[in-house]
Amino acid sequence: MHSLTQLDPKLWLLLLPIAAIQLGLQIFCLVKLVRSQKPRYLNKPVWALLILLVNLVGSVLYLVLEGGQNERD
Repeated sequence: MHSLTQLDPKLWLLLLPIAAIQLGLQIFCLVKLVRSQKPRYLNKPVWALLILLVNLVGSVLYLVLEGGQNERD
């Protein structure tokens, strides 16, 4: 079994940008969630848990289901 320090440097070059994009998307969604009035489908704590714990899928779900809320109000 390999540890993280034993990964090939080429693999690190692939994984780091993906991790940075995912982290940036999570931060963006959390900021958007905090600034929103009242989410339509779930309450804010549930959305925050989904965004943080389900990673990319939670962030994308939030953007698809709640993302355009402020523009329509």
